[in-house]
Amino acid sequence: MTSFFKTPSRASFLVASMVTGTFCTAAKATETNYPLTLENCGHQITIEKAPTRTVSVGQSSTEILYLLGLADKVVGTALWVGPVLKDYEDVNAKIDRLADNDPSFESVLAKKPDIVTVQFQWQIGPEGVVAKPEQFEELGIPVYISPSDCVGKENSAASDGVRRQVFTMDLVYQEVRELAKIYNVQDKGEEVVADLKKREEAARAKVSSAEGKLSAVFWFSSAADADPYVAGKNGAPGYIMSALGIENIIKTDDEWPAVGWETIAKANPTMIVAGSMERRRYPLDSLEAKLEFLKTDPVTNLMPAVANGYVFDMDAQAMNPTIRTIEGIERLADSIAKAGLAQ
Repeated sequence: MTSFFKTPSRASFLVASMVTGTFCTAAKATETNYPLTLENCGHQITIEKAPTRTVSVGQSSTEILYLLGLADKVVGTALWVGPVLKDYEDVNAKIDRLADNDPSFESVLAKKPDIVTVQFQWQIGPEGVVAKPEQFEELGIPVYISPSDCVGKENSAASDGVRRQVFTMDLVYQEVRELAKIYNVQDKGEEVVADLKKREEAARAKVSSAEGKLSAVFWFSSAADADPYVAGKNGAPGYIMSALGIENIIKTDDEWPAVGWETIAKANPTMIVAGSMERRRYPLDSLEAKLEFLKTDPVTNLMPAVANGYVFDMDAQAMNPTIRTIEGIERLADSIAKAGLAQ
């Protein structure tokens, strides 16, 4: 693993957030002029008019559309990790789910979309398992990919990618604003961003007294009899930990490296944050399976974090660079405060 990485202070995040928020709210949203051309993940995409038939591949991309009030423009979704955002259950139930995981290229085309929104390039990207963007573009269908999965990140079909730049929520806010512009709902986009920033600041304040005193490891999942996939330093969990003044014991640039429990135990994190999800690709996707493993494995059951009960669950969507990352900050802040670690 690489050398120690010094995370930005909470104060620097606060200043950046306030400056960004002040600048963005000062500029009044304007109407979209079509055709609209945007630079997106190394490609130039052109939107001829406000889309009315969207296929969204990726839970976060779908949920952003819902928050923007665009559910009636969505005709199909795919790639779900867990339950939809609270209060959107009824809305989501009315929209055709093409697949829980990878939709086929043909199933996406069958919905006759006028745009495809994408959360991960490994689904639709240069080596996409569903298709390459060019395959849609040849048919006149633009593909918009979440900036958080390409800016400062190298993706590969063989791994979850390497993130060379530290992820910040600014990339998610960029996605919210660009999607709002594509659909000509800019005011709603600014409203969504402002709410997310307000919630983050409240969560930070809740555990500010613990800054610099705690460390953690974020555990997403594990394949059978294999090392766990844990969060590298530059992804969404890194942002969550930096926001709350927590040290990440994993120092690699890899998005989700596989690291042995012996190495993790030696680093002795104050807490283990375990991903909760409905997805079932690996044996330890289940939160219950994770908790049972921690209690019974001869290495993990001796870790102070396990013995002291400092194993906290978090929706796996919050561990990805998504709007749910704010929920992750809130969830972890609440867990830390309830456990008495913020004193």
